Amino acid sequence: MSHPLPPPAPPAAAPSKGLKSGSIGIGPTVALGLAAVAPAYSLAVTLGFVVLAVGASTPAAFLLGFVPILFTALAFRDLNREMPDCGGVFVWISRVFGSFAGWFLGGWVPQIATFIASAALAQVATTYLLNFVGLAWAASDPVVVAVIACGLIALSAVVAARGIELSTWVQYALIGLQLVALGGFSIAAFVAMAGGNSAAGAEQPSPEWLSPFASGDVSGLVSGVILCLFIYWGWDALIAVNEETTDRKATPGKAVVLTTVILLFFYVVTATAAVGYAGTAGITDPETVSDVLSVLGPQATGELFGQVIVLAVGLSALAALMTVAVSTPRSWLSMGTYGALPRTVTRMHPLRGTPTTSIAWWALLSIAVTVVLTAISADFIGLAILSVGLMIAAYYAATALASVVYFAPQMLTSPKALLVKGVLPGLGALMMLGAFAYSAVDMLSPEYAGLSWLGIGSVFWIGAGSLVLGLLVTAAIRPKLRPYFSGQTIPRGNVTTRSELQSILSNETEA
Repeated sequence: MSHPLPPPAPPAAAPSKGLKSGSIGIGPTVALGLAAVAPAYSLAVTLGFVVLAVGASTPAAFLLGFVPILFTALAFRDLNREMPDCGGVFVWISRVFGSFAGWFLGGWVPQIATFIASAALAQVATTYLLNFVGLAWAASDPVVVAVIACGLIALSAVVAARGIELSTWVQYALIGLQLVALGGFSIAAFVAMAGGNSAAGAEQPSPEWLSPFASGDVSGLVSGVILCLFIYWGWDALIAVNEETTDRKATPGKAVVLTTVILLFFYVVTATAAVGYAGTAGITDPETVSDVLSVLGPQATGELFGQVIVLAVGLSALAALMTVAVSTPRSWLSMGTYGALPRTVTRMHPLRGTPTTSIAWWALLSIAVTVVLTAISADFIGLAILSVGLMIAAYYAATALASVVYFAPQMLTSPKALLVKGVLPGLGALMMLGAFAYSAVDMLSPEYAGLSWLGIGSVFWIGAGSLVLGLLVTAAIRPKLRPYFSGQTIPRGNVTTRSELQSILSNETEA
């Protein structure tokens, strides 16, 4: 009788990087994950377009969009349990698929996505906050917006450099305001429906709204699901603080799953409340479709709480920006530790335990990206953010596939292992690849976002161009980072210890 294959040998502990271990528990970790998604802003600017695609089946689209996210989250949870490292996807993909894939899919792709997102978030936060304080003239001036946006990036860097504890307390306050705003809007909308005080065109909520088969429009449902899929993006940022949690192997994995479930709940409830209160016609009105919460919020809750909702949307973008200031430098810290970036990015503040050099570089590069994208065109940041979907799908799919390959030996040990570590992450990877292909084909159309070049949508050029450029950059730097790219610092079969890394990198420096 044949015996099941043994599980993979446990890797060596990740090398210490100077981060303050045991600083935060599951609550602050979940707060960071939620803040990175910017739920209030994501719903405000995306909900209307989901309704355009699927109508009253919008809650069903959120449910379907959650499925591949949950399956991918399981892969993150299990890989983190096995290899807890603030580099996250960079380390995991490097170990399973090799250094080239690790640097490109685990380094370049998510980092380019977050740089584009940082510029967009800073711009959005600035615009909303200026409108909130009654400075609409400033909010419509691209130069003023760009200057203040750069200031918000600098502020985010300062908060991140002060320590992980301060960052998490700030996120507690910001995410708390967002959840209060979404919950308040939903309750007010449901109360208005019950009292017959809904907006004109209101629709009575129905169980059919949760059924993916009710709309009958498969193409529209797929488009809606892909929109929903990408407004969940950002929860994986919490993996970057795994070395600072109270239990680095268990806490981040639990936080990943809990974060996605909380997002599902608020998205489905808020979508149901909005569609019921205003009806599909009300939400898809040209004055409402691109900023649903800011328009419907004051109508449903009154002017005072409506302004709280508008403030929450603006601070939602700022909270996400501050989370990027925490997560991205820690990814660079890990890459520098393993020799995949220059060693200067590993410099730490001796008392606060923060990667101050990486944080400073993140701020400078984010400011540069914001200035360049604004100089190209006032609308270019919006086009760039539309292309981010390709990058998200690419590195989520790669991570889910890495989990399947890594845990393949364990799948023969039990039906549960086969399901949780094989079938579900595998389906998540296939769904992400499907979303990538569907989005790429959609972006090819010259009508996509209304701009094209050589008969191909401009958004496709930005997304595909970023990926091709990443391949060229990865190939170009390969000879300069030989210890990493030769598999010495992150071998396919193991993760090296701190002393081994120092020996490898010092030998390379001497050579």
